Amino acid sequence: MYTVTVEAGFCAAHQVRLADGSLEPLHGHDWVVTVVCRARQLDALDMVVDFERVRAALEDTLRPLHHANLNNVSMLTGRNPTAEVVAERILASLHLKGLSSVAQVTVTEAPGCAATFENDLSTQETGADGTP
Repeated sequence: MYTVTVEAGFCAAHQVRLADGSLEPLHGHDWVVTVVCRARQLDALDMVVDFERVRAALEDTLRPLHHANLNNVSMLTGRNPTAEVVAERILASLHLKGLSSVAQVTVTEAPGCAATFENDLSTQETGADGTP
């Protein structure tokens, strides 16, 4: 299995809903997003995926999150804006942009505090471009 990793970041605030229904105080983070793409085989150019293609799609996905209150961002509507949900929604957005080789997104909201959402690629045989 081949792996390509691309990283980007954004600054944003959020208020996480707690178990008792209350919200944490509004606070911000310098978020770091790590995207992992995987393929069983390399493509004709000996790549999993072009780094720049992943970077462009990731920057496009993160653009609405920059300097935003994540509680008010449309990609998270109806969800608790936890790092776990942010990772899930970023992965879904990248898939919608045609990056089906994205296997995992990790969102770090503070040093030592990260959440990962994984797409189970093991259930599908994929080529280098992520297509079955």
